[in-house]
Amino acid sequence: MNKAISIVGAPMWLGQACYGANLAPAALRAAGLQKRLTAFNQDIIDLGDIPIAVAGQCEAGEQQVKNLQPIIAASNEIARCVDRIVASDRFPLVLGGDHSIAIGTLAGLIGHYDNLGIIWYDAHADINTPATTPSGNIHGMPLAVAMGSGHAELLSIGGAGVRIKPENIVYIGVRDIDPGEAAFIDEQQIKLYTAEDVGRWGMPAIIEQTLAHLAACDGIHLSFDIDGIDPLAMPGVGTPAAGGVSYRDSILALQLLEQSRAVTSAEFVELNPVLDKDGQTTRAVVDLIAAFLGEFTPCGLQRTAAGRQEQDPACQGYRLTDKFLCSLD
Repeated sequence: MNKAISIVGAPMWLGQACYGANLAPAALRAAGLQKRLTAFNQDIIDLGDIPIAVAGQCEAGEQQVKNLQPIIAASNEIARCVDRIVASDRFPLVLGGDHSIAIGTLAGLIGHYDNLGIIWYDAHADINTPATTPSGNIHGMPLAVAMGSGHAELLSIGGAGVRIKPENIVYIGVRDIDPGEAAFIDEQQIKLYTAEDVGRWGMPAIIEQTLAHLAACDGIHLSFDIDGIDPLAMPGVGTPAAGGVSYRDSILALQLLEQSRAVTSAEFVELNPVLDKDGQTTRAVVDLIAAFLGEFTPCGLQRTAAGRQEQDPACQGYRLTDKFLCSLD
């Protein structure tokens, strides 16, 4: 990915119940994220973190949503920041934080596109409303909000405007869906690939079909929740779901998306360093982001800071090298 990139942290944890997701942006930086990225792309700016409240009201209110006001305030700040990044012709890379930050990210993006698409890589559907949520946690609601369904105050974030169309959404890796979400997904006919589908058809076919489905979109946002990956490989998450897409397939998915040049913005969410094991998940997320932004391509070429591509001598067919899955076609 040769585009200029702006990184911004969104240290939010109030969208769910486990403290620690707010520590993820700092943990990723401490693990050397920017140094890793600038080794092959020199036009990367880290804008630091958006100021976000740490304390909230954890009981659900009358509208069955927890921590509503601090999340509204944070989402508006995220929306303004993302809007400025896109307006300056840079690629926004948002580091969560829990998945409630997607409300702000999408609100900041939507005004820049006529037909925005979304790839939602996640174990969970995140399309609950106050009427369907079993928990009241807003990190389970951002996609519904982006489509125009949900609490009125959440729908006002970023100003009333265009909403995401159901035909412009593709799920990958989803396996933990609440009953109300399942009904809504069926009703809206949203495209969905489960972790089992990935195993059955292979990740290259899933990505090919995803991009074909979104071919009419003039921009594609990647919302990557790391709990979409099997928790045995990624223990540092607050809402693990058994099974999931393998780490190997997830690296490949990100490499293929990078090669397509179709994705115009991205966020990586739900890393919780407090729940991690010896930094395993944090280091893996740095690897995922580097793969997505072009450190290694699917044909085994390593990018340098000058934009050149050099063959990775360790890459022979589909297999994992020290860090990445490469392929020689």
